[in-house]
Amino acid sequence: MPTDLKTYLSERTYPGRGIALGRSADGKKAVIVYFIMGRSVNSRNRVFVETEDGIRTQAHDPAKMSDPSLIIYHPVRVVGKGTVVTNGDQTDTIRDALLAGQTFAAALRTREFEPDGPNWTPRISGLVDPDGSYKLSILKSLDGDPSCCCRYFYEYDKPQAGLGHIIHTYAADGDPLPSYAREPAPVAIGAPDAGTLADQVWAGLNEDNKVSLYVSYIDLATGERDTVIVNKHTA
Repeated sequence: MPTDLKTYLSERTYPGRGIALGRSADGKKAVIVYFIMGRSVNSRNRVFVETEDGIRTQAHDPAKMSDPSLIIYHPVRVVGKGTVVTNGDQTDTIRDALLAGQTFAAALRTREFEPDGPNWTPRISGLVDPDGSYKLSILKSLDGDPSCCCRYFYEYDKPQAGLGHIIHTYAADGDPLPSYAREPAPVAIGAPDAGTLADQVWAGLNEDNKVSLYVSYIDLATGERDTVIVNKHTA
């Protein structure tokens, strides 16, 4: 039996940024979870704000923003009836490819991990299709060697009710940070709505390191979205 998402996260001090995709317990809704964490002042100085097609990151205090290059981006964009979610500007790469009739995988074959050595943070990405099927991907260095980019793709064509899969950037805390290096982990999703799941996930994330959270339940019959955003900085 997969562990529930809150428990999974509570057992990890620093998973970094993470994506969980799945299906609600009643089988009627696609579920999207995206969270960011931070150890530096620059990383922690962020909030999620809504946009016309999803969300973007924004500096909470612009005066404290030292380098926006890898921390300001659109994590979520709705493209047609699908939804793209990533931990970087590859959201736009995927969106543009889909609009041009190309595939999720083809878009990510043009990208690699982040240029932030010695961590070489993986790029993690997801796509939820209108029927609730979903894809996940991670682009990472080869065991910390930046001369080789490893690209992994996972497709879930018939999601099970109450089950999701999570992928995140780091396996654990450390210096340098070790990349996540396994298949997406199965997690149980029992919450009936986005608000309940957001409360659970937020409580499971490390208090010192959590920054922002996005949770969305998409009704597969109507396309209606129940979405919750939680920011550590609220004012």
